[in-house]
Amino acid sequence: MSELGGDPQTDDETAVPVQSAPVRSGSRGGNGSFAQELHSVTIHARQRTFYIDLKESGHGKFFKISEKSRGGQKTTIMFDAEDLEKFIEAFQEMKGQLS
Repeated sequence: MSELGGDPQTDDETAVPVQSAPVRSGSRGGNGSFAQELHSVTIHARQRTFYIDLKESGHGKFFKISEKSRGGQKTTIMFDAEDLEKFIEAFQEMKGQLS
């Protein structure tokens, strides 16, 4: 699992170098997973932790993005790997609006 972000105890959102770890099969703590995990990245940002997983099932590769707040609430979205470029373009457009 790769990790991005600053100290989760502070409000610093400055990214730190990516740290890779071996990828394991299955899902986070679930039994009877329907997909194999290929790669994971964890981002620590302010009061939330984000998990970005690349997975593969019999239907193809997909991304699973989960967000967990300090209060423990968890939200997840999934999208097909073929749509990744659309997400990258949207984030780049949004990044341009920050200046």
